[in-house]
Amino acid sequence: MSDTETVESLSDLKELTSEGPGEAQAETPQVPTAPATPAMPLRDQILDAQGRAYATGRRKDAVARVWLKPGSGKITINGRDQELYFARPTLRLVINQPFQIAERDGQYDVVATVKGGGLSGQAGAVKHGIAQALTRYEPVLRAPVKTAGFLTRDSRVVERKKYGRAKARRSFQFSKR
Repeated sequence: MSDTETVESLSDLKELTSEGPGEAQAETPQVPTAPATPAMPLRDQILDAQGRAYATGRRKDAVARVWLKPGSGKITINGRDQELYFARPTLRLVINQPFQIAERDGQYDVVATVKGGGLSGQAGAVKHGIAQALTRYEPVLRAPVKTAGFLTRDSRVVERKKYGRAKARRSFQFSKR
C-alpha cells in the first residue's frame, strides 16, 4: 500500500504497521527519552513575614483562620487552649487528625480564630485549616493529607426552610377536619 491510499478496515491498518521489520523502524526517528521526573512537581512553601503558614478552613457555617508555625504542639483557638475551647475529647481528636496522618504530632503550634456555626462545625473548620496550612508549610505532606481527605472542604450545609413547609422538607400536620 502507498501513503496516499485510505485505510478501510483494521486488516489494512495491520498491513501498514507490519510492512517490514527494518523499514518501519528506519522511518521513525528515535526520540531521546527525558530523565525520570516525579509525577507532580513539588509546590513552593508559602509563609508570611513571621515564618508562619496561613490557611482558611470551612465546615458548615464555621470559618477558621489558622496560623501554623514550628513549636511544641500548643493549639490555641480564639485565645483559649484547645482543652478549654473544645471540652469534648472527640472534637480534640478531630483537630489533631492532620498531624497524626502526617506524623507531626507535637511539632507545630497552631493559632486559630473561628467564627460561626456550632462546636462540631468549628472543629471541622479548624481541621480543614490545619491541613491546608500544613501542606503550605511542608509541601511534601500534601499527598498523605490529601489521600486522607482533609484538604477537601466538606460542603454539606443545613438545607434552608421553604415556604409552605414546617421545616426544610417536613410538611405541616395534615388535618382531616
